[in-house]
Amino acid sequence: MPGNFCTRRRWIRTGRRPGGRGSLTLKGFFRQPVWHGPRKGECGFHCLEGVLMFRRSRAFCLALAGALVLASAAGQAEARSRIKDIVEFEGVRDNMLVGYGLVVGLNGTGDSLRNAPFTRQSLEAMLERLGVNIRETNLNTKNVAAVMVTARLPPFTTAGAPIDATVSAMGDAKSLLGGTLLVTPLMGANGEAYAVAQGTVQTGAVSAGGASGSSITKGVPTAGRIAGGAIVERELGFQLASMPQMRMTLRNPDFTTARRVAEAVNGVYPGSAVVENPTIITLRPPVGVNMVAMISRIENLAVDTDEPAKVVIDEVAGVIVMGENVRISTVAIAQGNLTIRVQETPAVSQPNAFSQGQTTVTPMSSVDVEEEKGRQLITLRNGASLSSLVAGLNTLGVTPRDMISILQAIKAAGALQADIEVM
Repeated sequence: MPGNFCTRRRWIRTGRRPGGRGSLTLKGFFRQPVWHGPRKGECGFHCLEGVLMFRRSRAFCLALAGALVLASAAGQAEARSRIKDIVEFEGVRDNMLVGYGLVVGLNGTGDSLRNAPFTRQSLEAMLERLGVNIRETNLNTKNVAAVMVTARLPPFTTAGAPIDATVSAMGDAKSLLGGTLLVTPLMGANGEAYAVAQGTVQTGAVSAGGASGSSITKGVPTAGRIAGGAIVERELGFQLASMPQMRMTLRNPDFTTARRVAEAVNGVYPGSAVVENPTIITLRPPVGVNMVAMISRIENLAVDTDEPAKVVIDEVAGVIVMGENVRISTVAIAQGNLTIRVQETPAVSQPNAFSQGQTTVTPMSSVDVEEEKGRQLITLRNGASLSSLVAGLNTLGVTPRDMISILQAIKAAGALQADIEVM
């Protein structure tokens, strides 16, 4: 059976001293039990089954050890961040575009021309450009809505590439569902048009109402999106490859992280990265390497990021987020609730018979003060970690809103070694 030694023994040449496994019988030789294979049967002189079993077990152990090493290395790699995920490259960003246009084809849910004069003026101007004169006429349509059109122009987008556009109503339109945006130029901050938008508006909302005045709305029917509805007409002309230098901006400024990023870049291109401040690292490509090739090489380098100790509090939602580096100095915490109840009970005062008095109502007040007891005082030692703080507060059984007050009190006492940011 597997795990048992063979009943036969063999003579093995060895240099081991007496007292080792097996019995020493001749000089340099001893009889040693041999590991048996998994199959039953008579074992040969050299016990080949046992040798094969030993070799297979050894190979399995080596494979298992290799898998553990790879898993450990993968875990360490997962704890690091790529440079492209923690920095912004100068000039490589989206550009905002905006335009004004008209949505037509609405099912009576458009702007009221009497309440939205800009819609009327835009409609008259558009029809005049098409050769239709409607001046001094009484327009009364609710199938048109004035809208603002916005889009984001990605970096390095070429002319003719489609981008998404967002359409939002400006007037008193009820819904843009089913409407069509007419040709609308989208301009940048410099006043020049970079794209043109047109297409059917998709709102993804539902709105319905009845004759009695009851209505129901799901989503926002006055804002929609045109997927690929804008066509890029002009390129930005940003020449990245010919730039002599570029600045990388850390999304979370930190001195330590900036130094580590520069060291990682200098490990590939020595002397090409300089830390200017906790936010900016300047890159200068070496001779013979353009900026595109340099960025494509360094953006996947892994860096250990560092972050300051911070506690973020959202008092409205009662949410608390604490970083790993939050530390607490020696402090004692006790928490309890004080409840004061004031109850007003009206009492009727009835006069005696034939006393010619009046029946009056007199208020009777009852004041009760209740203080929650049974909460013990906990002590957090100097340098207590985040897990110790959470465990101690959970011991007190505090709610998230009580925890907000406790953290602010600890900070006021000077025992919280972290910044508190209230949202």
